[in-house]
Amino acid sequence: MKLYRMPLGMLGTNCYIVVDEQSNQCLVVDPGSDGEHVVEVLQEKNLNPLAVVLTHGHSDHIGGIQPIVDIYHCPIYVHKKDEPFLTDSRLNLSMYSGSTVEVHGEVRHVKEGDILSCGSLSFRVIETPGHTPGGVCYYGEGVLLAGDTLFRESVGRTDFPGGSFDDLAAAVSEKLFPLPEETVVYPGHGPETTIAHEKEYNPFVR
Repeated sequence: MKLYRMPLGMLGTNCYIVVDEQSNQCLVVDPGSDGEHVVEVLQEKNLNPLAVVLTHGHSDHIGGIQPIVDIYHCPIYVHKKDEPFLTDSRLNLSMYSGSTVEVHGEVRHVKEGDILSCGSLSFRVIETPGHTPGGVCYYGEGVLLAGDTLFRESVGRTDFPGGSFDDLAAAVSEKLFPLPEETVVYPGHGPETTIAHEKEYNPFVR
């Protein structure tokens, strides 16, 4: 597996391209803005995106989707509770930044326990509501694609519409912390961390 991290937009949202090196198939995770640049990288590296995969529906994670799906005609994977965020600028928060983000394409729902495959790679869906009602993480190949659920020594905000700190804390402690401690956590913002580090040092979840 090869993983490319691209911080995009004013908030530096981490877009990840997860590549099966045997087939050059890939998943594009949370392309938050500058979708044209993501397409350039895909073309430069001769990658074939099978899907756009979302951890949640906020605009800084979905704003770059449209150019990708328009060119590659790949589906968008999102939890059904966050599907309305794709076309509602209030829910996805874009209306508060002076712009409107709407995403249109083939939407497929993910839920707890689903397996997403990419060539020889596979990732299990873990439902982690709290930052948004339909927040999810993807676990596999020794990594956790955590979106805005878990950061290095922090967690996602829960003061947006549909947020719940209690739900987020429960998801992290009950579903993420039991993962192998060597699991590398790739968050939606900032540097990577590990489950072991967060269990020891994260002040928000004990």
